[in-house]
Amino acid sequence: MANPQVLETHAEWHRNDIDGASDWIETLTHDELDELDQALHHAQTKSDDLREISKDDFPLGRLKQRLKKIEGDLINGRGFVQIRGIPRQNYTNDEMCMLYWGIGMYLGDPWPQNKYGHILGDVTDQGKDPSDNTSRGNELGGIALPYHSDGSDLVGLMCLQKARSGGASAICNAVAVHNDLVRQRPDLAAEMYKPQPYDYRGEQKEGSTPFYEIPTFTKWADRLFVRYIRPYILASQRHDDAPRITPLAEEAMQMMDEMCNDPHYNTYMDLAPGDIQFINNYHVLHARKEYVDDPETGEVRHLKRLWLATNVLEDRPPHFQSNVGSHWGKKKTVSRLDAAE
Repeated sequence: MANPQVLETHAEWHRNDIDGASDWIETLTHDELDELDQALHHAQTKSDDLREISKDDFPLGRLKQRLKKIEGDLINGRGFVQIRGIPRQNYTNDEMCMLYWGIGMYLGDPWPQNKYGHILGDVTDQGKDPSDNTSRGNELGGIALPYHSDGSDLVGLMCLQKARSGGASAICNAVAVHNDLVRQRPDLAAEMYKPQPYDYRGEQKEGSTPFYEIPTFTKWADRLFVRYIRPYILASQRHDDAPRITPLAEEAMQMMDEMCNDPHYNTYMDLAPGDIQFINNYHVLHARKEYVDDPETGEVRHLKRLWLATNVLEDRPPHFQSNVGSHWGKKKTVSRLDAAE
């Protein structure tokens, strides 16, 4: 895009707009928790396999309307929410996953997250080495993760267990970063509208190239769509036939990283066991602070992840269409790593 434009200013926020505000924290009421508990037991009468549970199998009353408002705010408003109040101690890991799945079904349809077809994934230390070219962020333990986006409309995280220390979730308003980049350095913003190379992390379709191309910024029907995972862009350069990162793109990414890490554009969310976070993956980048686990005490950071396609977003760029029909979506599985009960 030769002349990038400021987009969706209604969704542009900065830290001073967020810190001290409480309207992005949705604390469930006693009645809503009862609804969830009843919906859980109803779903369990059908199956203990959440892949067989639809929204109709998880009936909600008043909470249904609250979740509908949350979905609208995620797409057309602030772009993130923290849902609090589920008493983690009252439920097993499997029951927590079913509660999370049921809530998620009211916000969108699940997308597979990797080549294994995980529609419910684990975010915990899986023993992967960060230098492993097939490793992905949800598999890495302890280290901080940079600001990035995932591969769906909405991404959700539910906390099963906190680490002994650290591990706060960080969020950054990508709309504000984009708009300020347009205002300050339109040449760099324009470069990010061009396709950038991404490493497939070894999860490409058999016989296809080990990299793909996608722009960081896309304007579509006057909406802004953002996809940014700088480590994957840099990793693409290990493939000789991948397009080279231009000097202007490198300068743009450096400026984006500086902006994302500037407190002006971000805030932090400490997820306690039972808390759930949902974000608009096109408007909000997320990151993680480093953390320390203590397996002896069971203080091991463990989150469950959903990728969802929202029905509120009626139109998307072609490169953000559902991946359900891809080789990732040929099978639907659930990641079931152990977590402290």
